Amino acid sequence: MDIKVVLLGLGVMGRNHLRVLTMLKGVNLVGIYDTDDSLLKKLSSDYNVPSITNIERSLEEADAVVIATPTNTHYHLFKLCSKYVKNIFIEKPIAESYEEALEIKNIANNNNIFVQCGFIERFNPVVLELKNIISSENTINADFTRTNKLSNRITDVDVVLDLMIHDIDLALYFNGEINKIAAFGKIENNQIAFASAILHHTNGALSRIVASRMTEKKMRYIHVTTDNLFIDAELLRKEILIHKQTSISQENGSSYVISSIEQQIEVKQQEALLSELQAFINASKGIIGNNIPGEDAALNSLKVCEDIVKEIKNA
Repeated sequence: MDIKVVLLGLGVMGRNHLRVLTMLKGVNLVGIYDTDDSLLKKLSSDYNVPSITNIERSLEEADAVVIATPTNTHYHLFKLCSKYVKNIFIEKPIAESYEEALEIKNIANNNNIFVQCGFIERFNPVVLELKNIISSENTINADFTRTNKLSNRITDVDVVLDLMIHDIDLALYFNGEINKIAAFGKIENNQIAFASAILHHTNGALSRIVASRMTEKKMRYIHVTTDNLFIDAELLRKEILIHKQTSISQENGSSYVISSIEQQIEVKQQEALLSELQAFINASKGIIGNNIPGEDAALNSLKVCEDIVKEIKNA
């Protein structure tokens, strides 16, 4: 039986959700909604899906909903959707504040609602492969770099909640909870436009994260240092290189010879959003995967974001 889905929000990310949802087997997109009537009319016609004028009436028919509206609407829309629907996908960040996120978690737990937060990088094939590699290693440090000048089009959240939150989630996903944070940044037009943070995990690992709306070059890198490896992961080109030092030798008083090896890991070219929404649809059918970021992941990452923002603004 097809899962009946309602999509709320048709901005840049919402249109990507629309494209993928109309491709997915087992999905019946029963309605789309946006406050921009002309955009709503155009996309309804282009994709041959019904437009919504009454959100509550459409939710009565739905099995699941995708919320891809501006961040400041997430909390109120979740509360509305939770009265009708048991499967709710919310784009990141899950809410504007930790307090709102905590209430979302409580509502979800009390009403047996499945919540998935839109941490799309969890489904990036590079991240999936990297997680497998480091699961058998002792991680010393992980460096995350994420820049995008075009991200300054987003005006409702700063660079920490827009870009850095992805890597905060990955840092928690890789190395668990954090016991110490140091953060620095640059404020532009009353919003944090550049942020750098060092996170100390309770397992002893460090995560160093840089996020920027001021850098002209778009970058998505993860560099991981373990006891045995240096791993260079490029999320845009979907490449992983592993560097190993194999031996140091010296013969008859000559110069030292350092033998090292570089391995390139094959990464499947799978669209992360497609995998993310497939996971949500499966979860809506009761098949919940291990790496799905639920309300706990959303809550934990948002708490770290707020701590980082506080450090930068109080510096």
